[in-house]
Amino acid sequence: MGKINVRSPYFVNLSTTNLTSAQIEIDIYFGSVNASWQSTPQYTLVSTAVNGKVNFEISELIKDYITALFDGSFPTSPGVTSSEATTIFVDYRVTETINTTAQTPVDVLGERAFYGYGYFEDGINPQLSGALLQSNTYILKNRNETVTVAVDNENFDKVEFLINGTVSQIYNPVANATIQDQILYLTNATGGTPFQIDQIKVYQSSPRVTISVSVNDYEKCKYTPYKLTFINKYGAYQEIWMFANSKLILNTTEEKYKSNILTNGTYNTNDPQIKLLTKNGNQRLTLNSDFYPESNNEVFEQLFLSEKVWIYYGGQTLAVNIESKIFEYKTSLTDSLINYTIDVSFAFDTINNIR
Repeated sequence: MGKINVRSPYFVNLSTTNLTSAQIEIDIYFGSVNASWQSTPQYTLVSTAVNGKVNFEISELIKDYITALFDGSFPTSPGVTSSEATTIFVDYRVTETINTTAQTPVDVLGERAFYGYGYFEDGINPQLSGALLQSNTYILKNRNETVTVAVDNENFDKVEFLINGTVSQIYNPVANATIQDQILYLTNATGGTPFQIDQIKVYQSSPRVTISVSVNDYEKCKYTPYKLTFINKYGAYQEIWMFANSKLILNTTEEKYKSNILTNGTYNTNDPQIKLLTKNGNQRLTLNSDFYPESNNEVFEQLFLSEKVWIYYGGQTLAVNIESKIFEYKTSLTDSLINYTIDVSFAFDTINNIR
């Protein structure tokens, strides 16, 4: 099965001698993969050929069907709900018309779509087909907290969690996985209780390679640490801790109007002439990461580029928006100790105005 990353364009390219037009039907669905074309497409696109070529771009249509809502708990397979899944199946049927004659349709079934993206350097239709669905192999977490990594269920043989070289836990792929279970979130906890690890080994199937991830505890929490969860370039939920000092501010907005307070030729000086029609606020947090290695630069880059971010704050998982617009890449050579400052705003008004 192929892979579609819906935040980047995905092209179905057709090039046939004497091609005059083409049609593509797109079926988007959750659950188990279809064994045959179901004739229930959400979209039907038709295009006239130019010089015997037709290009259909379909990722933007698919993206609308991935909700990707994080509730504070990583999806647990099996039984991931469609609202929290960041993946969806796509079937499409292509019918070419050559010299006014419609050809036999060609069906492509079970393409996996992820809420991910490729960089420009990744080229057309990026696959991002590795087993480990994160860019970093160094994880810094709050002491005594869990660590969670995402892996592609279709491309690993096993994952081992280790402490001091001894295997503590082994995870295997899920057989006959639905689309919701294509991403497995593996954590160092049994019955909700974390166990200590210092290394994760991911045994990738194709190409066959072992990926080693080091896990390190942050020991010196002088300030309240905050955990951000975001959807990374692979379309998987990923967590990152911000350990240093944070500041909370409130920005307010208001609408005013000038009122006529004159009554019988006089007015009450206690009655304001300029009145408030509405007033609300939006809280912002300035977060500081404390010191991370240079190898984690791409994690922060993907955090800045993410469309969906959450913070665990005040005992709740709340949606936030990254307000910082400039990401300055830091290196150990020029910056010595690498620390990032990020401004986030809560993705809702302070006063509840949902009606």
